[in-house]
Amino acid sequence: MSAKSVNGPGGKKPASAATNLIVANTWNTLTRQIAGGGAGMMEALAKRRGFLTTGKDIVKRETPLGLYKGLGAVVTGIVPKMAIRFTSYEWYKQLLADPTTGQISGQGTFFAGLAAGVTEAVCVVTPMEVIKIRLQAQHHSMADPLDIPKYRNAAHATYTVLKEEGAGALYRGVALTALRQGTNQAVNFSAYTQLKQWLQDLQPAYRDREIPSWQTAVIGLVSGAMGPLSNAPIDTIKTRLQKTPAERGQSTAWGRVAVIGRDMFKQEGFHAFYKGITPRIMRVAPGQA
Repeated sequence: MSAKSVNGPGGKKPASAATNLIVANTWNTLTRQIAGGGAGMMEALAKRRGFLTTGKDIVKRETPLGLYKGLGAVVTGIVPKMAIRFTSYEWYKQLLADPTTGQISGQGTFFAGLAAGVTEAVCVVTPMEVIKIRLQAQHHSMADPLDIPKYRNAAHATYTVLKEEGAGALYRGVALTALRQGTNQAVNFSAYTQLKQWLQDLQPAYRDREIPSWQTAVIGLVSGAMGPLSNAPIDTIKTRLQKTPAERGQSTAWGRVAVIGRDMFKQEGFHAFYKGITPRIMRVAPGQA
């Protein structure tokens, strides 16, 4: 089956979005929980110390459990996020494909991925990210029962944010999140489709059927890493925006984005926009394999 066809094997209808979700999400969920727990924590807190030093400092101060702060929010959101991603991507692909040949162009794949990423960002990812980042940004020892944090878990964090800041706080940074997820999925799906087509062309035996699973895993890992590399500055600014509550008298959301970006460049230099890129790739790429 051609990588650019929206039809299933033998020209039949493709597997349902639910089937795609079950197959793709099983490995995705496991890898993101394991690889993403610690990596996501270090991504949120990494400053000038580097990836390994930050990890050691977290373990020393908060025990190894500190590496998994915010995991509850990720686990809660992963299934609906993947459901929306694959369902919307398949729908957009069908919409953009040539109705006669059933083929979709590279440009169509890019825009289908872009639209799917924006859809998941608005529906699920933004609230999930806000809660995850709030939990990760807390500095407290998980080994000391007397050290009570402001947010005890994902449910309590959601309740507290809604009570103190209103529902709008859960959508702080939604535009940047949509831009990040959109570019992520546009690059990811485009790269994956092109790499798969390339492998099928190199191996005539697989031109009309699926390539081996190990090849699928490799191109998934490569394409998954390309998204974070393409939009790291967006993600860094988004994380800093969502980390703290908005203060009264602050400018508009885009005004805060401009201030954060300006201060980062002025105080830390251009490299600051790529802080946390290593743990982010470690978190995102395995989930696409």
